[in-house]
Order: sequence, then structure tokens, then C-alpha cells
Amino acid sequence: MAKHKPRSIPELEATAAAGEAYSWDITKLPGPVKGKYFDCCLMVDIYSRYIVGAHVHATESGLLAVEMMKEIFGVHGIPQVVHADRGTSITSKTVAALLSDLEVTRSHSRPRVSNDNPYSESLFKTLKYIPQFPERFSSLGDARQFMSEFVQWYNHAHQCSGIGLNTPADVHFGLPHSVAAKRSQTLAAARARHPERFSTSRDPKISAMPEAAWITKPMDRVVQAA
Repeated sequence: MAKHKPRSIPELEATAAAGEAYSWDITKLPGPVKGKYFDCCLMVDIYSRYIVGAHVHATESGLLAVEMMKEIFGVHGIPQVVHADRGTSITSKTVAALLSDLEVTRSHSRPRVSNDNPYSESLFKTLKYIPQFPERFSSLGDARQFMSEFVQWYNHAHQCSGIGLNTPADVHFGLPHSVAAKRSQTLAAARARHPERFSTSRDPKISAMPEAAWITKPMDRVVQAA
């Protein structure tokens, strides 16, 4: 029986610098009839959780993925690393050639290990569990309109626990410190009006931003390997 060498565990760190590392993946959106699906490509900055691009097509291909990346990089700049799983379009020669030409490092999940691409998987779960997500999309245009509205809400209104209950846009554009200052002012004003509602002499702790975002921390890598 043929034996294949085990794939290495991906290890990727992104600090507070927006645009350092992106994650992307493709998910299926249910079409108007059973067995019909639209392909949704989403790319997200792994530190800020900001969706930098979302394209919906009737099918997937490497050429469409390259088109999406060129558009994203033209608006948000070229990242240092792009992480993804090992789907056919994702590992296509056209995508590999573009990233190579731009000197972008490619990072890939191990086969059939969804935890290796946690930011895209978490984003898809949020997408499909919101109450507004329909049972089916009536058309490609309907799916595109829904995704446009979802991206706007997710980037500018959704407060993520992993980034200190900030919105992805706040983090992506360097606003967490001003947001934290406003929250502290609000808490101080509330204490002044109703001191009896506070059980300690200190204001409740403001959720802090993480120093970095990881795909497999070194300690986690040791545990997985074991």
C-alpha cells in the first residue's frame, strides 16, 4: 500500500498590521432548486477579521479566483501571506502563478483538516447561522445582493469577541484605542449617575485586543503533533 508523507501543520502569525495575512475559501450557497448551488469566495484579513472581498459566481475556477484577488489587492494592497485549504481552484496553477509573481507566500491547510483554516470556517458559520440566511437563493443576483449586505453588516456592525468586541472595520482601520476610550468614558458616566450599580471601586474591564492572530500557535503545534 502506498504511503504518503504527512502534511506539515501550518503555522501563521499576523500582528496588528492590517493586510499582513489573508485567509480565503469557497462555500456553497443554495440555489433556486435542489442540487443547484452558487459559489461564494470570501477573503478575510486574519488579524482584523475584516472581509476584504466577496465574490459570488455560478461556478468556481482558478481564473475567477485570480480576478477576485487582483481586485482585492488593488484596493487593500498586497499581503505577505495568503492562507487557504487545498481546493481545486485554490491550488490551481493560475492562482499559484499570480501569488508567485506578486511574491506572496502561499500557506495551505492539511487535507481534510478544517481547523487549519479557522478564520474562513468561522466566517462561513456566522454567515449561515444568521436568521436572515435564506433556505434558497432565487437567482445569482439575489445571492450577490445578500452577500453585499452581509459583508457591510459583518465589517461595520458585527462585534467580534476575538478582537475585543470591536467591529472588523474598527480594527482594520486602527480605531480600537479610540473605541476603548469612548467605552471607558461611558462607564465612568454611568458610575457617576448610578454608583450603586457597581460592585467594585473599579470600572468593568474593557475587552482588550489580542497581540496577534494565529493559525496554529507553536504550543498548539506541539500538542497536535503529539
